[in-house]
Amino acid sequence: MELANIIHHYRAPFEAKYSHCLLPSQRRALDAISRCRTPASGSVQVHCDACGNTEWHPCSCGHRSCPRCQNHESSQWLDRQREKLLPVDYFLVTFTIPSELRELIWYHQRPMYQTLFKAAIQTLRNFGMNPKYLGADMGMTTVLHTHSRRLAYHQHIHVVVPGGGVDHKQRVWKQTRRNHYLFNAFAMAKMFRGKLLHEIAMPACKGHRVRQRNGSWIAVSVAGARAH
Repeated sequence: MELANIIHHYRAPFEAKYSHCLLPSQRRALDAISRCRTPASGSVQVHCDACGNTEWHPCSCGHRSCPRCQNHESSQWLDRQREKLLPVDYFLVTFTIPSELRELIWYHQRPMYQTLFKAAIQTLRNFGMNPKYLGADMGMTTVLHTHSRRLAYHQHIHVVVPGGGVDHKQRVWKQTRRNHYLFNAFAMAKMFRGKLLHEIAMPACKGHRVRQRNGSWIAVSVAGARAH
């Protein structure tokens, strides 16, 4: 069964129950996915000059949440990322947040997602530039996941980081000292927490009380495969 069929079948009762909390972006996603590759989305004419055959094909919606459209785009994105890989070891770093912050992020998604990216990137770059750990400028690829595998609202940031960086002063590549993890996870989690809570204190997020719980802030660093 395709997602579009589920939307057609259950959209009316779903909106009747949750219309008060649906975001405009979510309504646009439902509209786009339900129209995808149907006459409602328009069509394109394909003609073969050799045999004279002409066919009409419905257009796809192109929405980032549509499983029909994103397989091809995802493959192209992965190919572009592979072209950027360096012949070094890579690490996957994951930053998660406590459940107490999820409601705050839900009501301030655009600024809070930007804040999550900012806090994660600054944390890794601060560790990378510190001579105690590396002393080099590190590149990285960051990806936001807003839901868990069970589709629960669980925001976290995945960061793919090469095991090293560029020392601009000496104009050399510096390799990380460890092979099984990038930096100390507890130290990264502490810095990430501080940077995120500092940003939450900004005016856009005023009026929300944050209850801190030290054990809920997690930064996990996992060694990945070596790129060739």
